[in-house]
Amino acid sequence: MKLLKVLSLLAMTAVIAGCGDNGEEKSQYSGNANKNIDRYAGLEFPHISSGNSSVVTHSTPEYGITYSLEWDHTRKAQRWTCYYFTKQNKVKNWNRNNWRGGINWDGKNWNGDPFQKDPKIPYAEQPNVTGEFSGSSYPDKGFTYFQRGHICASEDRVASMDANGQTFYMSNMFPQGDKFNTGIWSTMESFVRNDWGRNITGANDTLFVVKGGTIDHEDQILCRTKSGFIVPRYFFMALLLKRNGSYQAMGFWIEHTNESRANAKLSDYLVNIRTLEEKSKSRTGRNDGIDFFCNLPDDIENAVETQDIATIKRLWNLSNK
Repeated sequence: MKLLKVLSLLAMTAVIAGCGDNGEEKSQYSGNANKNIDRYAGLEFPHISSGNSSVVTHSTPEYGITYSLEWDHTRKAQRWTCYYFTKQNKVKNWNRNNWRGGINWDGKNWNGDPFQKDPKIPYAEQPNVTGEFSGSSYPDKGFTYFQRGHICASEDRVASMDANGQTFYMSNMFPQGDKFNTGIWSTMESFVRNDWGRNITGANDTLFVVKGGTIDHEDQILCRTKSGFIVPRYFFMALLLKRNGSYQAMGFWIEHTNESRANAKLSDYLVNIRTLEEKSKSRTGRNDGIDFFCNLPDDIENAVETQDIATIKRLWNLSNK
């Protein structure tokens, strides 16, 4: 409680947040040494890489940003996807099963999930829609094939047909083992969405989400598909909740293995954000990891990113999960 009161006081005195044109929350850059440029000032954005990468944003007129991602043109993979839940965009007006009914969208008629290449990224840098993941394997580690694993989950974007359709771009996919994708990853997605995202009630409350897989260092790459696309060794999630003027944050870090984890607890993979940032670095010790929630003022960022695990479990209702 003491920590929450401190964070509330900081939020009130720093006056850090305002509403941008897209409805996303933006930092006012009060005491922020590592902020992004204004175009990427939403609190959901990690620090943008200085490498050969581009930030791509998909959105709809009705519900604003669907998600943004950083695409590495050299590695031909996304580094992270970020998005947010608000009272306005958490609604469910679309069902994924609707795609089975001969739906016309984006100039095509669909009789199933609308997987396709991202029109904002060079097609040659993206995996083929069919056959690339399912036709690749890593039998020594128990992967007989890979599924197209969403990073921004389809069910996280069901406010409209357009928003849901955008989640099926191949830029939003990583190769994932079937037991991982439909098992522990799905459980984590459900926690983010059902326990928190869809429980946003305040008009100014927001859940900011960053998700992805490791691509930057060879020791964090499990293998590559038959055409050389990266299969991450680890996956991660970072959450920042703004509620009633206070902030709290947490992360998940999980190894990509294709085994049943039916008895696993989510808290087994729980870390604070500072630890998540450290884990995203290479083993050489270089300062080359992902800087999550860099657009927060430094005092608030430091406070929420270094919370101890016991506090995080209590704040995020994970003590028994």
